[in-house]
Amino acid sequence: MGLLEFSKLPVNTLVGADWDTFKKMTDGQNIGSKYKNKYYLTKGVCRLLSTLKGLQDKKYEKLLASQPLQNDPVFILGHWRSGTTFVHNIFAQDKHFGYTTTYQTVFPHLMMFGQPMFKKTMGWLMPDKRPTDNMELAPDLPQEEEFALSNMMPYSYYDFWFFPERMMEYCERYLTFEKITPEELKVFKETFLKLVKISLWNTGGTQYLSKNPPHTGRVKALVELFPNAKFIYLMRNPYTVFESTRSFFNNTIKPLELQPYDENVMEQNILDAYTQLYRAYEEQKKFIPEGNLYEVKFEEFERDALATTEDIYRKLNIPGWEEARPAIEAYVGKKKGYKKNKYEYKPRTVQLVNDNWGYALKDWDYPVH
Repeated sequence: MGLLEFSKLPVNTLVGADWDTFKKMTDGQNIGSKYKNKYYLTKGVCRLLSTLKGLQDKKYEKLLASQPLQNDPVFILGHWRSGTTFVHNIFAQDKHFGYTTTYQTVFPHLMMFGQPMFKKTMGWLMPDKRPTDNMELAPDLPQEEEFALSNMMPYSYYDFWFFPERMMEYCERYLTFEKITPEELKVFKETFLKLVKISLWNTGGTQYLSKNPPHTGRVKALVELFPNAKFIYLMRNPYTVFESTRSFFNNTIKPLELQPYDENVMEQNILDAYTQLYRAYEEQKKFIPEGNLYEVKFEEFERDALATTEDIYRKLNIPGWEEARPAIEAYVGKKKGYKKNKYEYKPRTVQLVNDNWGYALKDWDYPVH
């Protein structure tokens, strides 16, 4: 157990942002009165650490910027709480994959310089479990890259963790890219490619493994950037997803927020964002080349994770199954005793899901409560 609890963090993760990103993201924002101390302390640490960014930039330009990728990435898609972390961790046992680490999500500009010192400190301070479930946390474990992107550019959906009042605006601009400007889209592609290259350099992989729910609404842009990318799309019982997402969002926002929010408004935002993400994926998956998409219910994946993982390797022509199988089999076996959160669906939850996500229950053939 680390020394700090998520709910009592004196700063938020913007300490690892570059100064230009921090300024653009926070300019004109409403900072709540009770968050002023956290904001100013975060700002001060960010300003100090940003002075080191140039050292990494020089090393990146020298070693990685002009180097082409050996393979296009594998993307694990799906709404939050759809089992993407479990699937990500399974595939990450394959050492040919590279990924963004938890440390990198907070300090993406301190990867090629200063990592040993800062990572040691982070590991000493951070909790060893996620606040909303029992999944392990450690600086070198795989993590979703949107947290890193939010510290590398001011155009990330996860800006809403800090400024929840603007969640739905960020949804339309940076989750589904419906209202993103051409300039912002260009920055996204350049920044993401840089992140991928540094991630592979850091983990020694030859193919990037992405687990990032926001990418579910960006399929068209991802295919433009990586024409032969592979996609794994997870579906999960919408009742479970709603209960779990509400808990996850509320618990994650608390240590990061810089302005107050209404939990009832957040609940409605979750319902609306799910629909927008669902529709964006359904509209954009046509851009994925034939043979590069595997769709599966998480419940079916979980029932026989090893066999389904092998099937995904085969169907998507992902190399290295035989070499990776022993490590994947060991990881799956270790997780058989893992205790997940259990959700009891209250009548109100059932009504909200039926009224707002009934189409998903029907399309994915889940029983209606």
